Amino acid sequence: MSAPAGTNYSELSPELIIATLEQLTRRVGERFPKAGLFKVSAHLLKVADRSRQSAEASRKPIMWVRWVTGLFLAIVLVCGAVSLAHVEFAEGKIHFADWVQGVEASINDAIFIAAGLFFLFTIERRIKRRAALKALHELRSLAHVVDMHQLTKDPQRFLAPLVATASSPPKPELTTEELVRYLDYCSELLSLIGKLAALFVQHFDDALVLATVDEIEQLTNGLSRKIWQKVMIIQAAPAGG
Repeated sequence: MSAPAGTNYSELSPELIIATLEQLTRRVGERFPKAGLFKVSAHLLKVADRSRQSAEASRKPIMWVRWVTGLFLAIVLVCGAVSLAHVEFAEGKIHFADWVQGVEASINDAIFIAAGLFFLFTIERRIKRRAALKALHELRSLAHVVDMHQLTKDPQRFLAPLVATASSPPKPELTTEELVRYLDYCSELLSLIGKLAALFVQHFDDALVLATVDEIEQLTNGLSRKIWQKVMIIQAAPAGG
């Protein structure tokens, strides 16, 4: 798949990831139209579009939060200026008790104002973090769903079939070549899930989101290694075995 003109090769392109997923979904549907994996891939395509929108939203400012923060800061400055304008300094010595009360009141006001500003200055990040974690949770769940679809695709059941028991899963009607292709599709879906997760930290520097993305990438890489172990077993088997 050729990249469009003006593509930035230093970062992931959500459009190219979705285009790759669309092509993969067509490939799965053309070869396994009745398989549940095709429905999973089609659902992941919808999730990918939502993930793209969520990842793009994380790089844009939330204007209402910034307006509220600016308004609060303006109110604090105006109130502070008005208070200073009405302060009357008494002549003569200031008693220690009065000085202590003034300092204590000033500290309490400063703490209250600082807490309010901290809340407002961090609420935008927390809103974006909550949205990102919600989308990443959905991607993590889909990775486990893909793993469930390849779980019963045991190459030993194809290469050295045993007598089935009452609780044995039904043997898929797949040739070894089709089995390899099916497992390959599962591995590609897992890889794309990892790439979709990586979109969330491409322009959003948040420690918790980054840790969640790393967790998903480790999960998808681990599941892909398990799949490729199956593929290697099939490819290492003698022809006709």
